[in-house]
Amino acid sequence: MRSLGRSLSIQACFPDRTSDPNSTTSLHDSGGLYTTNEDHSVLNHLCTGSCLREIRIDIEADLVDELFAADPHHDRARGPVFATTAALPISYRGVNKDLTFYVPLYQAALKGDWEEAKLFITKNPQALTARISKGRETALHIAAGAKQIKFVEELVKVMDAKDLAFKNKYDNTALCFAAASGIRTIAEVMVKKNRRLPAVRGSAGVTPLHMAALLGHRDMVWFLYLVTDHKDLTEEDYMGLLIATISSNIYDVALHILLRQPELAIKRDPNGETALHVLARKPSAFSRRRGQGIWQRCIYPSANYAASCISSDAMCRDIMDLFHNRRVKLSSLSCYAWKYYAEWFWKFIRAYLFFPSKISHKRQRLYPLPGTKEGRQENLWHVQSLNLVKCLWRQVLLSGDSQIGDVLRSPSRPLFVAAEFGNFEFIVELIRSYPDLIWKVDEQSRSIFHIAVMHRQEKIFNLINDIGAHKDLITSYKDTTNCNMLHLAGKLAPLHRLKIVSGAALQMQRELLWFKEVEKNVQPLYKEMRDTEGRTPRMLFTEEHEGLVKGGERWMKDTATSCMLVATLITTVMFAAIFTVPGGNDDKGTPIFLSSKSFLIFAISDALALFSSVTSILMFLSILTSRFAEEDFLQSLPKRLIIGLTTLFFSIASMLIAFSASFFTVLRLQLAWVVVPVALTACIPVTLFAFLQFPLLADVMHSTYGSGIFSRKTKDMLY
Repeated sequence: MRSLGRSLSIQACFPDRTSDPNSTTSLHDSGGLYTTNEDHSVLNHLCTGSCLREIRIDIEADLVDELFAADPHHDRARGPVFATTAALPISYRGVNKDLTFYVPLYQAALKGDWEEAKLFITKNPQALTARISKGRETALHIAAGAKQIKFVEELVKVMDAKDLAFKNKYDNTALCFAAASGIRTIAEVMVKKNRRLPAVRGSAGVTPLHMAALLGHRDMVWFLYLVTDHKDLTEEDYMGLLIATISSNIYDVALHILLRQPELAIKRDPNGETALHVLARKPSAFSRRRGQGIWQRCIYPSANYAASCISSDAMCRDIMDLFHNRRVKLSSLSCYAWKYYAEWFWKFIRAYLFFPSKISHKRQRLYPLPGTKEGRQENLWHVQSLNLVKCLWRQVLLSGDSQIGDVLRSPSRPLFVAAEFGNFEFIVELIRSYPDLIWKVDEQSRSIFHIAVMHRQEKIFNLINDIGAHKDLITSYKDTTNCNMLHLAGKLAPLHRLKIVSGAALQMQRELLWFKEVEKNVQPLYKEMRDTEGRTPRMLFTEEHEGLVKGGERWMKDTATSCMLVATLITTVMFAAIFTVPGGNDDKGTPIFLSSKSFLIFAISDALALFSSVTSILMFLSILTSRFAEEDFLQSLPKRLIIGLTTLFFSIASMLIAFSASFFTVLRLQLAWVVVPVALTACIPVTLFAFLQFPLLADVMHSTYGSGIFSRKTKDMLY
């Protein structure tokens, strides 16, 4: 039980952070998220002795008696007490008697039971500021970390202002715990009592503001940023805060910091990285259309031009002016919000009525729309991060050529990192202001377009169509192993890029599309050029994709076999059904219900189901007997799969229509009320098949017949 905090991770200490689907703060450098070693130390110390995850532990009766023997408040009639690792962070054996005395207060603070705590404090006034855990936390520390708002409010009322600044074993105040919990109300109560609390540093000399930023608590960060006396913050504090807010997607605060201290754009953190380096690894900050529903897809294209009319620079200045006064009120924020929405609405109406032709032209420019919660948040991030890149890059450009080269070279190359991660708009913003960047190469003589090919970032590669004749020069670059751009396309894509499409066959098709597209852009001579190992691009492609071809063959055969089995069953049933018509035949062999319209529907749908299922069988059979060459995965096999799946779906639908028509023909007079429920029930299998198989069919159709992943409509994106 000793030193529980050191053995638990930040997720165990703050479970709300792990359950938050929108939370992106991480303690590791993964997917663009970033913290320094110093930040790790801060968070680990903050967690120690105050973990909030409860784990019930059975305590033997004799151990309980020993533990609570000196506790006058323990009621033995209530039976054994169950403690938690968070509720009782002390050793059971050789336990400190002072700590056992404060167990009721500790548990009351953890549960938020103020009445019990008030009774205990009344009897024991020293308990108000007593250290009640091994981590030397007070009751205020425990309640703040446990997010007990009412308890904290009542406790602060009876405490002196100076007592709120008490630190635990690791130098963290109760405000540090509140900052980590993310509950703004708790922080407001404490700061109202003691205005100097935000300046009291915690573990490793870090401010509560920095702690809140590390954990991504936006509201808490804004509050602490406004109430912290900026005279108490050093340049290192601002730099750490800038990096932390960028890593946690709190771009509005990052923008405000940069507007306040523009020189931070070229400053470096303890790892030697600038803010641009961190943003280069965060393509999610610039994504705009992830997870949009039908409503968003319908209204966004119509509003893009209107939204782009709003000046983001003006908005930044308004925010800066608004928050420059640290006594900003909620009414001021509300006025600004209404002003923003009114401006958006007027710009949208004006553009829609007077400039309809420009709406579709500006599809690449988005802005948050009122009333679409998720879309508004994502697009707010997009606009804010884009403005942040503009501000950072502008300051770097103003610093001179030597500083530009230094930022772009060490400790990593943000331009090439952005190309690797597919950070499209980051690269566009940099190249627009500094066109010579297209000629930059890395240590292996590869341009950003070579990196895009290696990591299969089609949006970056599509920019090559925007540089005119320069394309021929850049595609002629060879790396240190004598590999040209087509060689790089011949190498197998990274696993995480392969997985963006489902199924080995579609992955192989995507790889072939990449190879063919790059082949169109390189000089004919380069198609037969050999690398240092004597391999041409085609030889390298065959060697690298041998396993993927086998996987695609296996995937195709498994899919075809399963679908052909279903099609065969439908063919058998439909063939038999035409000879056992509903109602039977008369003495002459003529169907009794031949003149009925429902019988006609039955006959037609039965025939359609039979023919389409037979067609489906033939298509899947042709897949099974295919030679499965590399080129077959590009067009031949996907086309057969599309036809097979489409006819199979049609045969299932026709079969159920035939069944419903037959059911109606036989029972329309005796049980007419049953017909409608049965017909509705018949729609269930069709709907299920559509939902389960349509995504696969849609993927195959899009990759085979759609516009494809490569576009030549990127004109005017760079210049």
